[in-house]
Amino acid sequence: MNILSIQSHVAYGHVGNSAAIFPMQRLGHDVWPIHTVQFSNHPGYGAWRGEIFPASIIDECVDGIAERGVLGDCDGVLSGYMGSAETGQAILRAVARVKAANRHALYCCDPVIGDKGPGVFVRDGIPQLIAARVLPAADIITPNQFELELLSGGAVGNADAARATLAQLHGRGPKVILVTSLHLDDTPAGAIDIAVSEPGAVWRVRTPRLDIAPNGAGDCIAALFFVHWLSTRSARAALEHAVAAIFGVLSRTAAAKSRELLLVAAQDEFFAPSRTFEAQPL
Repeated sequence: MNILSIQSHVAYGHVGNSAAIFPMQRLGHDVWPIHTVQFSNHPGYGAWRGEIFPASIIDECVDGIAERGVLGDCDGVLSGYMGSAETGQAILRAVARVKAANRHALYCCDPVIGDKGPGVFVRDGIPQLIAARVLPAADIITPNQFELELLSGGAVGNADAARATLAQLHGRGPKVILVTSLHLDDTPAGAIDIAVSEPGAVWRVRTPRLDIAPNGAGDCIAALFFVHWLSTRSARAALEHAVAAIFGVLSRTAAAKSRELLLVAAQDEFFAPSRTFEAQPL
């Protein structure tokens, strides 16, 4: 498959496209990356160099791909951190062009807005754009629990609330919703849940909670889930494959006490994970 991935990029470490491209390639897919920023490293280090690219770079790159006559060969578009509302609008234009060239192409959006603790950490205008325009355009979204609650406008504390919230968001556009981190009233303190919803079914996988929170894990699991879903068309199977892979990478990263995901050293986890998990109905 061919995946157009529009995200941020860092030279050192793994976040944005540098967390998403290699896993998809390792699984045998071609990736067409468009970088929205080029930084030396993740800003979480406190210092970085590089620059944010103008939103027009997305339009220009899509123009160039179209001029090669291959836009219709794109099977899916993946987007992550947008940086600005203008960038988000350019991503939506790219999605529209891809879908016009290939009516079977799908769009997966990781709606990066914030997280518990820091709260909203993106520029004003991005949450509003995602809620108003991205949700109706996306086939798949991959929010964390904070983003799920922000987009739905309500707390998700138990299974009933989770199912109701997911149904509400399905009604606004996305056919598949992967919740990349979920802590409900029945989630043990030493565990973390990851759930996926499609019309008529909600599945949950529970893994041990690792004492690690590296940047890029959400970008990586979104990419893994998207390509597994494109390959299997099964939300449950894609969830199980993606969770097993990211858990293996995170486990290896934690064992090495690395601040950055060990995507290269742990690449065997993408296709032969050392531990698997079975999804259960939520």
